[in-house]
Amino acid sequence: MSPALARGGVRRYVLDANALIGFFEDRKGTAGKIERLVGAALRQDLPLLMSAVNWGEVFYTAWRRHGEAQARQAEARLQEMPIVVIAVDRERASRAAALKQKHGLGYADAFAAELAMERGAWLVTADPEFSKLGKTLSVYPLPRYEK
Repeated sequence: MSPALARGGVRRYVLDANALIGFFEDRKGTAGKIERLVGAALRQDLPLLMSAVNWGEVFYTAWRRHGEAQARQAEARLQEMPIVVIAVDRERASRAAALKQKHGLGYADAFAAELAMERGAWLVTADPEFSKLGKTLSVYPLPRYEK
């Protein structure tokens, strides 16, 4: 199943947590790709999407690595970006849980995959774990981050 095209044949994108973390941490190869996607989202008036669960992962990671002030700064930056954080309800949680069970995904990763599949969007990620879903999920790959 390939992602549906949004208005005017434009692709939709869902950000995995590592995509936004890589952007905020200015990681080589990732930050530039995210900047281009953000620029395109602004030009096309078609925001990027992110699950609230994955946003929580970004916030937690920023706090753990860089402290509360940096996490709050990341949150403020997010609010200025063309990114819509999608809430999680019971139905979305059940679909994500089913993906986790069927494909052995991490819990937060299952929410990113579920949102991308539900919206017919490309998942922007550096995580090779999503290959477990095969052609049911289209992935916009980012460079793998090595600590």
